[in-house]
Amino acid sequence: MSPKEKTKTGASPPGRSKESDRQKEIERQKEIERLEKDVEELRRLAGNADADVELGRIREQVGELRREFYTHLGPWQRAQIARHQQRPYTLDFIGLLFTDFIELHGDRGYADDKAIITGLGKFHGRPVVIIGHQKGRDMKQRLVRNFGQPKPEGYRKALRVMQLAAKFGRPILTLIDTPGAYPGIDAEERGQGEAIARNLREMTRLRVPVIVTVTGEGGSGGALAIAVGDRVNILENSFYSVISPEGCASIIWRDSTKAETAAAAMKITAKDLKELGIVDEIVAEPEGGAHTDHEGAARFLDEVLDRQLAALTNQPIRELLEARYEKFRKMGQFFDLGN
Repeated sequence: MSPKEKTKTGASPPGRSKESDRQKEIERQKEIERLEKDVEELRRLAGNADADVELGRIREQVGELRREFYTHLGPWQRAQIARHQQRPYTLDFIGLLFTDFIELHGDRGYADDKAIITGLGKFHGRPVVIIGHQKGRDMKQRLVRNFGQPKPEGYRKALRVMQLAAKFGRPILTLIDTPGAYPGIDAEERGQGEAIARNLREMTRLRVPVIVTVTGEGGSGGALAIAVGDRVNILENSFYSVISPEGCASIIWRDSTKAETAAAAMKITAKDLKELGIVDEIVAEPEGGAHTDHEGAARFLDEVLDRQLAALTNQPIRELLEARYEKFRKMGQFFDLGN
């Protein structure tokens, strides 16, 4: 049957289905926004019995629509949520999960890279080391934090603090949220590749538990340089990949506008990564995403970190190191050549 005949019999032309799905998502999002405005308006009228009843009804409707919307999100849509500027960053989680935090600065060689936060703190009363990427909320903060893209001195600072943790027997908790390592000339001149490679090697040898959590976007070696751990977690709407969907589309199709297609093909979502064995556990997010409720997101993460830390602390160091090494050696082994 020819394409024309297919169209006559009611079949959708190529691309029509995808465009229709995208339009439905936009309409559903607009409906949620409209109802949220209604809730805000009714809140101003609170005190009136009829208004209170209507407010409750609309809140239930908003909750139902939001649940439906976020349940059926595709890889590209989840990538956009992972990049949301109101998503909790490392400093937000530090304020919500840890006490007695003291930030440590500098790599003792060149400078203090503000794209990576490192420091000492307590988690449920236990001394730990916290390391994580930090982006900015506004343009001024983003420039200071270099948009969360570390330079070599950032990775060397992280390694210095990790080695300090190993010396004093403190578990290490890392929080990943970066588009990737900074690709500028100055970073390359100061040994970007060497700094990342050294971190990968040294993290496999750290004689303390290491727990990694991808809280936003995990981009390539820029993320992996502080992500070699005994447990790797990922928040429900985060993603982790060797390259961004836009970068993949530019290389494969010479067209960055095909990022949505690339995101689906790359298997970057939390569910895909769990099935592939890249991550160990998916951390739930509050209804509507972590950007809508920082405290709720921290509560979900708190339970996972507390449970994993208790299990890893009781494991002998020799077994811990062997399991960590094997965990990363197995990644990417999908074919048996039958030698």
